[in-house]
Amino acid sequence: MVLTKLDGIDSSMPSTNTYLLPLSYMAPIEYYAYLCQYNCQIEVHEHFIKQSIRNRATIYGSNGALNLTVPKVRKSSSKTSLKDLKISHEFNWAKEHWQSLMSAYRSSPFFEYFEEDFFSFYQKKFNFLFDLNVELHLLICSKIGISQDLNFTTTYSSSTDCIDLRNYKFNKEELPRYIQVFENKYGFLPNLSILDLLFNEGKNAKTYLEKINI
Repeated sequence: MVLTKLDGIDSSMPSTNTYLLPLSYMAPIEYYAYLCQYNCQIEVHEHFIKQSIRNRATIYGSNGALNLTVPKVRKSSSKTSLKDLKISHEFNWAKEHWQSLMSAYRSSPFFEYFEEDFFSFYQKKFNFLFDLNVELHLLICSKIGISQDLNFTTTYSSSTDCIDLRNYKFNKEELPRYIQVFENKYGFLPNLSILDLLFNEGKNAKTYLEKINI
């Protein structure tokens, strides 16, 4: 089996074209390009990894790149299964995220077409990160028009017959330009959350994802 380097991560490259992805929150555009172009399986039995796309996303705010984080309940042990990870509700993070999205994208061409659905999503209270990410992922897929079939892992294994992207950063910078709301202030910011592409490109988002060279 041939090993190849991918952003500092060793990934096995078997004959299959199935990619193993982490379960993510408002994942980067590149993440959805894999979902759009290849068969993918989603890892749900791994231990939660801090400071990753599993609970973090970056959007384009009025002051440039803006990071959004879903807070987790702190535990004495860092080895918590993603499926068992609880969301902290010590402050109203969902309201904060929604207000940030409105501030960033309310003047984008397609925000009004999706506003009601995403507003309704952020009114819900989720106790587990797994449930939050799955429902948001299905909503995003439905709006983009890509397959909503979710192929989850059934157990955790450090080795896999898939092309392993569980530790990949999804930070590809060579992406085609599209018009962004605050581009005139800070220039084009590539590979932000998929919602940046959806709110700015609408139905053209799927065509964009299909054309990305990954």
